[in-house]
Amino acid sequence: MADQETQENPSPAVTSAAVKPKRVSHRGRSAGPKTSSNKEEGKIEEFEPFMLLPRGPPPLKDFLDIWDVDVLKSPQEENKRGHHTHLYSSDFLIVRRAQEFQIKITFDRPYKPTEDKFAVEFIMGSSPQYSKATYIPVFPNEERKSVWRGRIIETNDNVVTMGIIPSPECIVGKYMIYIGVVTPYGIRRTRRDPSKDVYILFNPWSQADAVFLDDEEEREECVMNELGIIYHGAHDDVSERAWNFGQFEYGVLDACLFILDKAEMPLSNRGDVVKVARVASAMLNSRDDYGVLVGNWSGDYMDGVPPTSWTGSVEILLDYINSKGTPVCYAQCWVYAAVFNTFLRCLGIPGRVVTNFFSAHDNDGNLKMDIILDENGKVDRDRTKDSIWNYHCWNECYMVRPDLPAGFGGWQVVDATPQETSDGMYRCGPASVAAIKHGQICFPFDAPFVFAEVNSDVVFYRRQKDGTLEPVRVNQTHVGRMVLTKAVLHDGRRDITSDYKFPEGTPEERQVLEKAEAFGCQREKSSIPDCDVDVEIPIVEVRVGDKFDLILRFNNRSDQQRTADVYISGTVVYYTGVPSSEIVYKTLKVKLEPQQSKEEKVSVRSEDYMHKLVEQGNINIITTGKVKQTGQIITAMKLIHTHKPKLIVKVTGSPRVSEEMYVTLEFTNPFQFNLENVDVRMEGSGILPFKHKHYSLIAPGTSITWTEAFSPRRAGSTKLMASLDCAALRYVYGEAELTVQH
Repeated sequence: MADQETQENPSPAVTSAAVKPKRVSHRGRSAGPKTSSNKEEGKIEEFEPFMLLPRGPPPLKDFLDIWDVDVLKSPQEENKRGHHTHLYSSDFLIVRRAQEFQIKITFDRPYKPTEDKFAVEFIMGSSPQYSKATYIPVFPNEERKSVWRGRIIETNDNVVTMGIIPSPECIVGKYMIYIGVVTPYGIRRTRRDPSKDVYILFNPWSQADAVFLDDEEEREECVMNELGIIYHGAHDDVSERAWNFGQFEYGVLDACLFILDKAEMPLSNRGDVVKVARVASAMLNSRDDYGVLVGNWSGDYMDGVPPTSWTGSVEILLDYINSKGTPVCYAQCWVYAAVFNTFLRCLGIPGRVVTNFFSAHDNDGNLKMDIILDENGKVDRDRTKDSIWNYHCWNECYMVRPDLPAGFGGWQVVDATPQETSDGMYRCGPASVAAIKHGQICFPFDAPFVFAEVNSDVVFYRRQKDGTLEPVRVNQTHVGRMVLTKAVLHDGRRDITSDYKFPEGTPEERQVLEKAEAFGCQREKSSIPDCDVDVEIPIVEVRVGDKFDLILRFNNRSDQQRTADVYISGTVVYYTGVPSSEIVYKTLKVKLEPQQSKEEKVSVRSEDYMHKLVEQGNINIITTGKVKQTGQIITAMKLIHTHKPKLIVKVTGSPRVSEEMYVTLEFTNPFQFNLENVDVRMEGSGILPFKHKHYSLIAPGTSITWTEAFSPRRAGSTKLMASLDCAALRYVYGEAELTVQH
C-alpha cells in the first residue's frame, strides 16, 4: 500500500462487493453445515420426550409450569449496572461473562427444590450442541454440574430469583433463553420469546477472563469511553481530531456481531479473544472478504464518502449491517483504526487507537527504507520505491496470550488497514507489543511487519554510472519517531514510544536489533564515515494558503573550507508518503568557512502549492547535497503539515436530559476561490445522532451557518463534533464540549 498499485481499487466495480462466489453444498464433506451465524435459529421443541409416546404428549398439568421469565434487563437493574452495560442503547439484557447476573422465574406454584427439577437453557445458532458450547443448560443447584454455574438466590412464593455465572471462556454473542422443566415423560420448555434474549460480552473486570485489565481508570478509558482523539500531522507538529466511537449506540452491538457472521467465523471460536481480534482485523477491510470498509487513497471519492468526512463509527457500522454486508466507501488508516476500536470496545475488549509518526512500509521485507540518489546527490524519484507514511494509525487491544511465553500478554497490535497479506488475507495481528520491543519477532502474529514499521533505517544510496548502489548516509532515528495514544480520562496525549522500543543508541536497543537480525531482519551493515558538514531544516508552521520561508541551516564542523552543491526538493505528498506534485526545486552552492554556520532561505508562494495540495496538505522537503572537497553526501528531511481553517461549533440551551438545546456550525471561506460541493457532518455521543448537509457552493469570503435542535438522552460529559469536506479543502473539523445534567 506504499505504492498506489498495492492500494484498493476505488472503482464502483469493487465497491459493489463484486460477484459473490457460488455457494456449494456441505454434503460429502461433513454431516452438516458449520455453525457460523449468531443470527440463525434452530427449531427448539417445546416438549422433548424421553421415550416413544404412541398416543402423543401426555398431560403435563400436574407438573411444574412456568408463568413468566423476567431477565431484569432495564438499565436501572443491577444486571446492567453491575456489568457496566447500562450505557448500551438496547432493549435486551447485556451482561459480561465470568460474572453473575440474575433472572426471576415465576412458576404456577411454589418451587419445591427436592421434587422439582428445571434448567435455564442458553442456546446459540441453528444447530446447538453441548460439545460446541452452543447449548448450555444451567441447573439451580450443585447436584448437577454445568459449564456455567447457577444458584437459587431467593424464593418468594411462586417467584424464584436465580443467579447465573457464564464461564470465563464462553462464546461471546447473543443467546436465546428457555426454561426447561423435567417431567417423567420428557422436558417441557417455554416458548420462544425473542425479548428474553441475552448478549454476553468479554469482561475486562474479571480476573478469570482473558481480557482482564487490572486498572480501573484504564478500563474506563479503553472500554467505556465513547469519545476518542485521532492524532495526525507530523511528529513535531501534531494535529488532532475528535471521533465518536459510539460503541453503545443503538444497533452497533448487532453490527459488530454481524461482522463475525459475515466472516463465517464458527460460533465455537468466538470465546477466544485472539481469534476474534484476528478475524476482525481482516473483516474491517473489504479486500478479500466483503468486509466493512473500502480503502481509497486516490483522492477520487465521487461514488462514496471521503475518508476525511466521517465524524464517527456509528454511521459506517449501521450502513454496513443495513445493507446486509455491502462494503462502505471510503476509508484510510485512521478510519479503519477508529471503527476497529468501536468493535473492540463494544464487545468488551479494551482497545485504543495508536498513531506511529513516520511509519515505514518496506516493499523489500527488510529493515531498510531505500532512497536512491544520483551521482551528484540528487534524489532519483523514479528508482525510489519504498515509502514512509507521515503517520499510520493502528489499534492496540489488551489480552492474555496463552499461545506465547509468559510476559508477552498485555497490549497487542492489531491493524485493519490492508497493507500486506498475512496467512493469505489482508490483516495484521494480534502482535505482542512486548515482543516487538524485545525483538522477539518470531512469535505470531505479524510481529516482523510491525517491528519494521517502528525500527527501519532510512538509507541513502548513491547510484553509480555502472548501476551499482553505494550507501552514503543512514538515518536510524527517522522512522518510528513518536508513538501516541490518547491519555487516560482526559484529552491529553500519551507518548508510548518506549512501549515499542528502547531509546536510540542504548545497549538495549542494539541487543534488540541483533536479536531481530537473528530472526531474519536485514539492516545496512556498511561502515559509513561521518560527514563534517550538517544541514537541518527547522520547524515551520504554515496555514494553508500562506506564503512561507523555508530555512536551511548549514554547519561546517571542520577546520577547513567546505563547498556544497545542494538540491532542495519540495513535493506535495499523500500522508502515505507517496509523492503527488513537485512544487519547489532549487539548487544552491553553499560556501562555508572553517567552523562556520550559515542559513539559506527559500521562499514558497501560496500559488506554488495551493492548487496542488492533496488530502491533508502535506509538503515533504528533502535536501541533499555533495561536498566538493570530500565527496560526502549531506541530507535533511522535513515534513510540513499545513494547518486548515477551523469549523466553529457553538452549543446553546440548558444542558439537561430531555431538555431541548441547539448546536450551530459556522464556517467562513478564507480563500480567493469557490468551495464547491461541500459536505458537512455533525454528531454527538448520547446527545445527537449523525446529521448531514450539502452546500453546492461557498463563495470567497462568505459564510455558512447550520443550526440543529437536539435533546440529550443521558447525563455526563460529551462532545459535539463536526466536519467540513470538499475536493478543494479536506480535514476541516470542529467540536464543542458539554456536560449534561440529570
